[in-house]
Order: sequence, then structure tokens, then C-alpha cells
Amino acid sequence: MRGKLYIIGFGPGSFEHITKRAREAIQESEVVIGYNTYIDLIRDLLSSQTIVRTGMTEEVSRAQEAVRQAEAGKKVAVISSGDAGVYGMAGLVYEVLIGKGWSRTEGVEVEVIPGISAINSTASLLGAPIMHDSCTISLSDHLTPWEQIAKRVEAAGQADFVIALYNPRSGRRTRQIVETQQILLKYRSPDTPVGIVKSAYRDREHVVITTLQDMLNHDIGMLTTVIIGNSTTLLYEGLMITPRGYQRKYTLNSDVQRLKPHQRLRSEAEPWALEQWDIEDESNVALSDAESTEWATPYSVALEALNLVNLSKGIMERYSQVESPQLSFKQQSILEFAVSPGLANKKFTAKQMTLLAEVIGDEGDIEYTPHHQLIVRVSVANPEQITSRLRSEGFLLQPIGDVVQLKACDFCNLEKADSLPYAEEINQLIGGLKVPKELRIGFNGCGMTCYNAVSEDIGIVYRKEKFDLFLGGKTVGRNAHAAQPVAEGIEPKDLVGIIERIIDRYIEEGHPNERFHKFFRRVQKLEGYRFQEVPTFVIENAICGD
Repeated sequence: MRGKLYIIGFGPGSFEHITKRAREAIQESEVVIGYNTYIDLIRDLLSSQTIVRTGMTEEVSRAQEAVRQAEAGKKVAVISSGDAGVYGMAGLVYEVLIGKGWSRTEGVEVEVIPGISAINSTASLLGAPIMHDSCTISLSDHLTPWEQIAKRVEAAGQADFVIALYNPRSGRRTRQIVETQQILLKYRSPDTPVGIVKSAYRDREHVVITTLQDMLNHDIGMLTTVIIGNSTTLLYEGLMITPRGYQRKYTLNSDVQRLKPHQRLRSEAEPWALEQWDIEDESNVALSDAESTEWATPYSVALEALNLVNLSKGIMERYSQVESPQLSFKQQSILEFAVSPGLANKKFTAKQMTLLAEVIGDEGDIEYTPHHQLIVRVSVANPEQITSRLRSEGFLLQPIGDVVQLKACDFCNLEKADSLPYAEEINQLIGGLKVPKELRIGFNGCGMTCYNAVSEDIGIVYRKEKFDLFLGGKTVGRNAHAAQPVAEGIEPKDLVGIIERIIDRYIEEGHPNERFHKFFRRVQKLEGYRFQEVPTFVIENAICGD
């Protein structure tokens, strides 16, 4: 009879944090094998199973006994706290199996059942300390030379990882945690937040938040997990919070950086906003009057929760200024914008290109997009210094992201520029406005539409001294289609007002992340222009890259 091995991680130890599959596997087993403390933690799940329990350093013998019992045809559960694949029993059991020539097709069946690892359970009690890149390091040199462990601590300190220390100290191993602190103090501020959690979610749970300088003044043992923040980790209301990144990106709706770290969760800044939140009481949000006016648009659920916390100005200053003594990982402001030689002019001069290269420098970058734009990204402390230099040389700078962007043709090298003033007026009036999803207006100066205005969200074509209007183009996807022709012969004096009213309604009634062609289909009528279903193949949208 073919036996079966369950390698089970049962989480921190509390019953409510043991997965349903882990409970089922323990109850299905005929034999349960584990360290004494682990057996005691799951005692309420045991009934008639045979129990094999050993001391802390007898992991190999437990793995060997589990394989022997499974080869005898029994269902065997090997239990570990946390996750069995993170410093647990999974690897050892596989090593024993490999040594015996085990095969997946003919040998005993193996099922590894995941559990909540100590880094996750500890982090949940501390706040959100591992939101950015993190690593786990075991300080036990029982099976790994200390020299190798020290190299890993050194590397993690240099790279500014959030670090979770497993097995930090025991009765006989006391110097490792001291040397770890000394190594990290070379790269991080003494005030770096540190969380120390003993027996997470167990009867004797104990949580301490301290600093890298003072961490050794607290009780640390084998039942403890230590989480050391990175250079941006902050303390708030007794919690450790690590932001998700080092860069705050913004574009040219304003030359001044207004996007504070805690404001990134707005629907304008994050693509996954799910709901709208109308601000009626400005006292509910930690914004200045100017900011409240500018950002009084749909908010994400996450921002609503964050504003209830009402992060203080002092905390945000702490957030942006922390540096390590030798290595700097402080928050950077990245300015992103589109640059072109003009709305109709498509020719760069050598002087312009030289200035652009100088502004970007070695650290910035420039990207040419499918929309015939040059996107500049550069780290700046003073955006006005860069933008004013570029504008003085004749560059047209435009914001990017979920904004209105006007794409005009070259009007046959300005030989057919009769309609250009209307394009410039539209761009001046609504170019760069925040909208639910990126919206492009295509503008062609003649009926040839060589710049594909009829394929954009809104297409405008100048023909016979009047304008034709197209709405709801879809430029990407296997079911891409041209915009719907909705009007011919619009008088020039009426054009700008029509476009402005269409955009205003999209801003007011569009759902977050709702593209314009979907909005047009949903509302059915814009400025008297009725939506008509475009005949297309019904094709499932492909995941990008497939």
C-alpha cells in the first residue's frame, strides 16, 4: 500500500490561524510527528493518531521516521510552526526521500501544506513593516557557518532590505544578534524602527517596538522574530509602517510636487481605485485649501481609510528625511512629462536636443512611445528650474497619465494651418485636465486624416472649412476599432464649446479607470450624439504579452 506524507505548516500556533486544509490533513493522518512544543500547540486537533515527538535539535530523525512510516503504507503528518517550507521540515523530508531514491510517480505521495510564516504573523502585529523588498535571515549557525550568515546581513544592510531575523538568540548563541546589530548600524540610522515579537498569536504573546540602537535592551530568544525596518520605515501610533517605494512620481498638472506619500492612494495616482468619494467636509482630509480644491475628485477606498488616520505633517517630514549614515535611500521625487517641439511643429533643432540631453543627464531617461511622444523622467528637487529652461527653448511640455492629451497633425508642414488656432485653443483650454482614464484627442487639418484622428477617443477633422467629429475610438486590443462618426459640418465657432462640454461630462460622470469609448457606450448620448454599436468581432481581451 502506498503511503502519504503531509508536510504541514500550521502557522503561528493559534487555532484560528491554521488553514482548513492543514486541519483536515492532521485529522486524516494516522501518525503525527513533530517537535514537543508543536505537538502541544495542535493537541486539540489530535484524536487517535500515533504521536511521535522529539526535542528541538532532532529534525533529521523526525524526517527519517516520517519517511519510514509512510513507506510502510501509513498517512503521516510532519508538522512545523509557521510555513513548513520556510526554515521548516519540508526541505529535510525531501532530502531524506532523495537519499532513498524516491520518485514522484512510484514513491510515497507528498503534499506540502502552506502556513502563515513568522515574518507574516509578526508583521501583522507590528503594522505594515514589510511593504517593500524584504528578506529573512536565520541567525542560527547550527547548520550554516556564522561567516556566511554575517555576509548575508552585510548585504541586506547595504541593499536597504527590511530584514526579518529568525532564531535570533538562544541560551548558548548570544553573540550573533550583537554582531548583527553592529553590522546594520554601519548602514542605518540608530533610530531605525525595530519590532520584536515573541510567541505571536500564542498565550504569551509579547510585542515591542524599539530602535536599532536599543533593540538589545529587550528580551530576545528562540521564540522571537525581529523585524528591522529600512531607511524609510516610520513609526505612527505605535506601529511600524514601510512605504511601498522610494520614488514619488508626478507630472505637469503643476510644476510643484503636490503628491505627498500618503496621497498616492488617490484614484488619480493608483489605477486600482474602486469607488468614488465626494468630499463634502474638507476637515475630513489633511489637505490645504488649495489642495482640497485641486483634488476634489473621486477617491479610492484606501485613501478614505488613510485620511481617517490623519497622518501628521511631522510624520511626513520624518518619512522623507531619514537617511542611513553611509548609504542614502531617501525618498526621491521623479518628474514625468511629455515633451515635443510644438503642437503642430514636429521638428527638433540640434540646440533643443542638446538641451534635452543635458536636462536628462546620466540618471534620467527618455522614452519614445507608440503615440509619437517623448516621455522624460528625471529626479528633481526644483521642477521649475528644468521646465522653464525647456520652455524657453520652444519646447511644448504636457502632463502624462490620466489626463486629456491633444495629438495634432503637422498641417502639411504648416501649409494648411487654417484650423490650427482651434487645435491650440482646445489644447490650452482642456489639455492636461484630469479625467477618469487617459483620453486622447486627435486633430487633423484636412480630410486625409494622415495622423489617424479617427482612431482616437475623440477625433476632429477639418474639412471644407468646417469640422467632422468622431467619438469612441479604441486604439488597442484585438477588437480595436475606429471612432464613430457622429457629426459633419460643425461650425468652427461651435467646435471648442462642444468638445469642452463632452470632456466636462466625462469628468463628472465617468467611473474611475473607465475608458472614453466604454463611457460613451454606457451613457448612450453625448451632446445630442447617440452611440451606435460598432460591428466588431467578439474577442476576449488578451493579457498584455500573450
